[in-house]
Amino acid sequence: MLVLPLRFVGAVALWAVRFFGAVGLVSARTLLHLPRLDARELARALVLFGYRSLPLTLGAATLIGATVVLQAGVYANQLGVRLYVGWAAGFALVWEFGPLLLGLIMAARIGARNAAELALLTVNGQMEGLRGISLDPFRILVAPRVVASALSVLALASVTFLVSILWEAVAAYFTLHLPLRAFLASFELMLRWGDLVGGICKSTAFGLAIAVVSTAAGLRARGGAEGVGRAAAAAVVASCAAIFALDFALTPFLSRLFAA
Repeated sequence: MLVLPLRFVGAVALWAVRFFGAVGLVSARTLLHLPRLDARELARALVLFGYRSLPLTLGAATLIGATVVLQAGVYANQLGVRLYVGWAAGFALVWEFGPLLLGLIMAARIGARNAAELALLTVNGQMEGLRGISLDPFRILVAPRVVASALSVLALASVTFLVSILWEAVAAYFTLHLPLRAFLASFELMLRWGDLVGGICKSTAFGLAIAVVSTAAGLRARGGAEGVGRAAAAAVVASCAAIFALDFALTPFLSRLFAA
């Protein structure tokens, strides 16, 4: 009776050790190759992951900003604190909802694509082909994509914060009849720079997690087209899990850091 549970626990533990070992190896090799990144691949990956994700980011920023204001407005009306809606909505956006929701969206957009493309190169033998002609595939293809993925999420987070705040002000005006001046005044007076920096730190950590985890999942792919699909799915699931774990760990740490 104990064989099956022990076998399951052992399989999960073995998978975790292999996966975290792959993540650590990707991180170490990326740091090693930072001074020698291929500039053309880095630029191409920035366009692929950053610029082409901009329409999705703008749409998500609009929905996030409007949704946060509607939610904050419910409690503001109940408690009679409508003048604090700007601060409450802005704080919730830059500290929690903005980084978290954008990270989850980018895990599906950037993480899945990065993992699928690297998995395809791996199962089709292109990686081994580069090694066969004495070229380092990690320096040429992998490390630039890791750096580009992380930078793209960071840049897109900045755009998300700006656009979402603007839509928050518009949504507050039309749904709560709160003047733009009152909304922005509350936002400016009560929101600290530390809150914004905390949101940027979270977004940076989420971007790094998506980049490293999706790369590790893509490089571990085996088994043809089925392996590519498994790698993309694993990248999304593992990236989302990493984002939630980082959010849980970073929130109290950053709160204490910027409250000091």
